[in-house]
Amino acid sequence: MNTWTKKNALWLVLYVVLYVIATVVVCVLGSLHGLLFVLYQITAAILVTGVAGKAFDRIKAPGVAACLGLGMILTFFLIQDANLWHCVPIVVIAVLAEIVRGLCRYEAPGNLIASIIMSFSTFGYYGQIWFNRDYTYECAVEEMPAGYAETLMQCSPGWALPIVVLAGIVISVLVYKLTAKLFRFEAA
Repeated sequence: MNTWTKKNALWLVLYVVLYVIATVVVCVLGSLHGLLFVLYQITAAILVTGVAGKAFDRIKAPGVAACLGLGMILTFFLIQDANLWHCVPIVVIAVLAEIVRGLCRYEAPGNLIASIIMSFSTFGYYGQIWFNRDYTYECAVEEMPAGYAETLMQCSPGWALPIVVLAGIVISVLVYKLTAKLFRFEAA
C-alpha cells in the first residue's frame, strides 16, 4: 500500500482540481438544455470517472475520496451554492468510496467501484428533479431561460431515474477501463 508523501499530496491537489473542473463542466452542460440536466449522471460518468480512477490508482492510501469530496464542498462554498442537497450527497459518496477502497485494500476492484461512486458527485443537483421536483421547477423558472423549466420537467419522468443511473454506472465502468488502458494501470 502506498503511503502519503509530499509527491502524492501534490498529485492529489491536481486530481482535486481536475475532479472539481470536470464536475463543474457537467453542471454547465446541464444548464444548456433540460435533457442534459436529466442526463447528469451519464455526463458525469464520462467526465468524472477517469479522474477519480487515476487518483485512486496513483494514491493507494486512505483519504483520496475524502479529499475529492472536500474539494467539491469547498467549491460549493466558493460559488455560494453550499446547501444540504448539494453537500450531504458529497459526504455520503466520499465516505462510501473510502469504505469500499479500504475493504478492497486499495486495489483495482475497489478503485473501480469507488470511481463509479465518485461519479455521482452531481447527484445533489440532478437528484432534486425526482426527489424535490417543485423546488427544481421553481429554481429553473428563476434562473434559466424561458421554457427551460418545462423542458426539464418533460424530460424527467419518474421512470427515467433508474435508467439514467444504470446507464451512468455502465458508462463509468467503460470509462474506468479506458482510463486504465490509456494510463497503463490495472483495471478490475
